Amino acid sequence: MAKDHPNSFTAGPDENGRFGDFGGRFVSETLMPLILDLEAEYEKAKTDPDFRDEMARLGTHYVGRPSPLYFAERVTERLGGAKVYMKRDELNHTGAHKINNVLGQIILARRMGKTRIIAETGAGQHGVATATVCAKFGIKCVVYMGTHDVERQRPNVFRMKLLGAEVIPVTSGRGTLKDAMNDALRDWVTNVRDTFYCIGTVAGPHPYPAMVRDFQSVIGEEAKAQMMEAEGRLPDTLVAAIGGGSNAMGLFHPFLDDPSVEIIGVEAGGKGVDDKMQHCASLTGGRPGVLHGNRTYLLQDDDGQILEGFSISAGLDYPGIGPEHSWLHDVGRARYVSVTDDEALGAFQFCCEREGIIPALEPSHALAHVMKIAPDLPRDHLICMNMCGRGDKDIFTVAKALGMDMAEC
Repeated sequence: MAKDHPNSFTAGPDENGRFGDFGGRFVSETLMPLILDLEAEYEKAKTDPDFRDEMARLGTHYVGRPSPLYFAERVTERLGGAKVYMKRDELNHTGAHKINNVLGQIILARRMGKTRIIAETGAGQHGVATATVCAKFGIKCVVYMGTHDVERQRPNVFRMKLLGAEVIPVTSGRGTLKDAMNDALRDWVTNVRDTFYCIGTVAGPHPYPAMVRDFQSVIGEEAKAQMMEAEGRLPDTLVAAIGGGSNAMGLFHPFLDDPSVEIIGVEAGGKGVDDKMQHCASLTGGRPGVLHGNRTYLLQDDDGQILEGFSISAGLDYPGIGPEHSWLHDVGRARYVSVTDDEALGAFQFCCEREGIIPALEPSHALAHVMKIAPDLPRDHLICMNMCGRGDKDIFTVAKALGMDMAEC
C-alpha cells in the first residue's frame, strides 16, 4: 500500500484519496460517514487473515481462479510478429473480470451488516456478477441499467433477473452507464442505513478506485507469475481495454514498477475521436473535471457539461475514466490509444475465426490494437492482453452491426 512503497508507481492514493491531481471524494454530507466507514472497514479487512482466506477460498472454488494465460498461436501466426498471450478472465464464473471485485465488496458489505446491495451496470457483466454473489449470500440486489443498454444487452438482463436481482431501467440522458451510475448514487443517498453501493470500476469517490484496483490486481499478479513460468521473463507489452478501467488497472498495477514493461490502455474510439459526440475516449479527447465523486479526465463541453459519449461496447460507453489512469497518463507511465467500433468488430471476428474464442466487444478493442502493433514487432516480443469478458452478451449487437438477422441464422 502507499506507506510501504512511497516512491513507486504503486504508492497511490495518498491519505486524501488522490493520485496526483486526480481522485478524491466529492460527495454529499449524507454519504461521507458511509464512505469513511467503508474506508475503515477495508483497511481492517486488508490485514485480516479471515478476510484473505475467504477471498482465496471463494476465488478458487467459486470464481475459478487462477484464469489461464493462453498463447494465441494462430493469432500470432497470422499477425506475423510478436507472440500474443491472452489473460483469459472471460473464463471466470459469470464470464468476466467483474466478479473479482464484486466478491470482495460484498464480503465487506456483510462485515458491515448491510442487507441491501445496489450496483450500476453498462454491459451487464458487473450487474450479473453482483446478482450472482448476492444470490450466493442471500442478499437483496438492485441493479441500475440504462434503457439503451437494457436493449443491447438483453441476455445479461435476463441473467440478472434469473439470479433474483431487480433490474431498474434508467431513462435519463442517453440511457447508458453514466446515467445508471447517477441513479445508483441517488438511491444510496436515500437508503444510507442498510444499503451498500457496489461500484463496478476504478472510479467513484475514495476508497473505491484503490479498493476495486486491489481486488482486480489478482489478474496482473497471476499474469506475472504465469508469464515467468511460460517464457522465463516478464512481458514486453501489456494491452487492455478501458472504460472506467478496472480490468486494465487489474492487469497493469502489479507491473507498474517494472520499467521494461510497456503499458497500453485502449479507449473506445466509437465513430472516430475527431467527432466529440461519437466516441468515449476521455484521455484522448477530454480534459479534467469532476464526475461521480472523483476528479478525472472527462468528455465535457466548454461550460463543463458532461457530453454523451458513444461506443458500440456498452461496457466502454462512459464519458470518464478512473483517476489512477488519468494520473498514469499525465506522468507518462502508461500510454493510452483509441480504437474505433469498426476496428473492434474486425478484431471480434478475427478472434472467433482464428482462436475459437468469442470475445466481448470490450476486449475486442484491446485485440484490435494488438493487431495494429504486433506485425511490426520482433518475434521474441511478448504481448499480454487481457481477454476480460466473453461475447455471449454481445451477439445481438454484433449481428445488427454486421447486417445479419438473428432469426435467419
